[in-house]
Amino acid sequence: MLSYLKDIFETVVTIFEGLSITFSHLVRRPMTIQYPDRIDRPVQETLPKRYRGHLEVDMEICTNCKACERECPITCIAITDSEEPDKKRWMTQFDIDLAKCMYCGICSEVCPTGSIRHSQEFEGACYNPAAMTRHFVLDSPVAPFKPAKGGETDTELAKKVETGKEFMDLFAQPER
Repeated sequence: MLSYLKDIFETVVTIFEGLSITFSHLVRRPMTIQYPDRIDRPVQETLPKRYRGHLEVDMEICTNCKACERECPITCIAITDSEEPDKKRWMTQFDIDLAKCMYCGICSEVCPTGSIRHSQEFEGACYNPAAMTRHFVLDSPVAPFKPAKGGETDTELAKKVETGKEFMDLFAQPER
């Protein structure tokens, strides 16, 4: 009988210990921050430069070399091109399946122009995995970019090529 009363007493003490912890959290200031409403600056600003977010492709400087498609270890990149009668390759479709992508960065490392790179975007949650495929829409077949030997003369393309080179240089350097 004595052990029975001792067990009841321990049960009551344990319940009050647990409730004291619970009630102490009721009067404390909350630790959670309501995202994205109440943060002092955008999360993208806090990410490092080498952050591997969603992939983005600059179709204007893509050479259609398919190096990214060949090197992707899980084949999440699909590039379709068509053969014209004059034997030129024209890119008709560029798809990236972000549901399969493991964000390894190999595709961006092998790109000779830096046209495929990781963005700072990370919010891509959705209920349907099929919605995570990015179709880079090509209204008509696009001729692949052919870099000029003496440097790019078109100012718009020169800016994009420089951005791609900066991106490639950033990922080529070892992280400190």
